[in-house]
Amino acid sequence: MKTVILCGGSGTRLWPISRKSTPKQFAQIFDGESLFEKTINRNKSFSNSYTIVVNELQLPACKKQILSELEQNTDYLIEPIGRNTAAAIALAAFASSSEEILLVLPSDHLINDQSVYEECVNQAKELAVKNRLVTFGMEARYPETGFGYIEADGNTVKSFKEKPDLETAKKYVESKNYYWNSGMFCFKAKTFLTQLKQHSPEIFDQAEATYKKRKESGNITDFKVEEMKKIPSLSVDYAVMEKSPIVSVVPSSFHWSDLGSFDALYEELPKDENGNTESEEYCSINSKNNLILGGKRVIATFDVNELIIVDTADALLIGKKGESQKVKELLQYVEKIDEKLLK
Repeated sequence: MKTVILCGGSGTRLWPISRKSTPKQFAQIFDGESLFEKTINRNKSFSNSYTIVVNELQLPACKKQILSELEQNTDYLIEPIGRNTAAAIALAAFASSSEEILLVLPSDHLINDQSVYEECVNQAKELAVKNRLVTFGMEARYPETGFGYIEADGNTVKSFKEKPDLETAKKYVESKNYYWNSGMFCFKAKTFLTQLKQHSPEIFDQAEATYKKRKESGNITDFKVEEMKKIPSLSVDYAVMEKSPIVSVVPSSFHWSDLGSFDALYEELPKDENGNTESEEYCSINSKNNLILGGKRVIATFDVNELIIVDTADALLIGKKGESQKVKELLQYVEKIDEKLLK
């Protein structure tokens, strides 16, 4: 089985630790390991090769963090411009043998419970062998409005649901047959391409044309920007998964987070007895439940609660927990001060 890792995106909601050239998946904030490294490591046992879809700006970070023993079995597909997940997966499928099973994963998800994860991947592989398009439905632990949902009966997908309002999300969780849509997939290359051609022929045709005009150098494949621009930008869910009659789901109970905000990150980091994230560079008096991420400088607080404090070499972010979605909005003002701070 080949693991396809999608590295696109700039992780703007985790600025300033996440930048365009080194987005959140490359930040080594989990015991000195990045989300990208964790994605590589947890799939070593059942992957005989890797294809990494990434933009040119982030390629150095990829190559720096890939394990040396895996480099010879790793190919890089360089996107000169992002055209969403349907195009990225199509290019990876064209770069694979038709019968090859692809495990398609975002690079920025945090997953624990390795044994449960491996069981779910093996279930997905069994379904993929039978020419199914497989998605992973995550156990909906609470009514999250930021995720899409999958309605399912066992492995059978009944419907896909857009991001709901809070009341609808509560009903989904209570029903026990709705799952968070994880954005993780498993299928044969030819199965995916056949369904893409049937349900989104314009994406298939232009992705195929783009792939045919590729330029290869060792394990790096480049695509022409003028060809990439012609590919319609659409998510794989809209382009294929929500339209195909051969979609299956693997209900999954391993711990999973897409770490789309500092609030989500706070939940995953170890904390001290006062609920502050642990750091050797942090000390406090009468301060509770704060997210503290620093670099070389000491961060000291007193009488503050429920804050987000993120300190880097060139930028300091301070805000309220529970409001971290505003970081993305804030960046338009940061850019006016110094656009280099986003790079």
